[in-house]
Amino acid sequence: MKIEKLSAVIITYNEEKNISRCINSLRDIVDEIIVLDSFSTDQTIEIASQQGAKVWQEPFRGYIEQKNRAIELASYNYILSVDADEEIDKELRQSILSAKKTFIFSAYKMKRCTNHCGRFIRYGTSYPDKKIRLFDKRVAIWGGLNPHDTVIFKKTIAVKQLKGEILHYSFPTLKEHFEKNNRYSSIVAKSYYQAGKRTSLFKVLANPLWAFIHGFLIRRGFLNGKQGFIIAWNQARYTHLKHKKLWKLQTEKRQPILSDVQTTTNTDRLAGNIRAEVRS
Repeated sequence: MKIEKLSAVIITYNEEKNISRCINSLRDIVDEIIVLDSFSTDQTIEIASQQGAKVWQEPFRGYIEQKNRAIELASYNYILSVDADEEIDKELRQSILSAKKTFIFSAYKMKRCTNHCGRFIRYGTSYPDKKIRLFDKRVAIWGGLNPHDTVIFKKTIAVKQLKGEILHYSFPTLKEHFEKNNRYSSIVAKSYYQAGKRTSLFKVLANPLWAFIHGFLIRRGFLNGKQGFIIAWNQARYTHLKHKKLWKLQTEKRQPILSDVQTTTNTDRLAGNIRAEVRS
């Protein structure tokens, strides 16, 4: 039986704080590490090269487009796709090594656990965040709507669940959480508009409320304590922003959506209030 080799692929932009941790977690389980960088201005590519990754630099086309380009650069058919702010935990490492012996399945999914301000969150909508990240590129491609990519299969296949977790260091600080909400809500609003999706004033008001109830109560985010409230509130705020910006695109077709600079200024003050509440 032919033994399949495994390529890890990572897309990056200014990830000097994360890339070393990510690459180190991939050692001994993959046969090559591909980094596709979008002309970082920090030390990302130097660190990645020093860690033994094969580094390419190309303009950023979009999250989905960039990930598809990264798998084109991979030498092998089986792909392990990870983000620069993620790492593979010990149990998942062993699961991947076991799967790699035969690769009976063409795709494998795994849980992802997000670290929020130094704490791993295991209640609410972010856990278990099951992701297909290991797959045969001959039968799969990245699709969806930016920035929320998903694996699309060219035919119906079985997907195997692996034990272990991807550890996601997504929100080191509340300020970064707010900034990411601003940035991603702008991207998703544009993606929705271009895909023909529309919103309404009812959704601008009602969907954030549902997002909070779903995350904090139904998915038991309250078990995370004050942090659970903050996360659910941020999810509600993100939901509000993306619908608000989509509504603005609908009503002012050719005008730019709410600038991230403006919203960041406003939300920095909110973030300061929340930080004060957490400390109290």
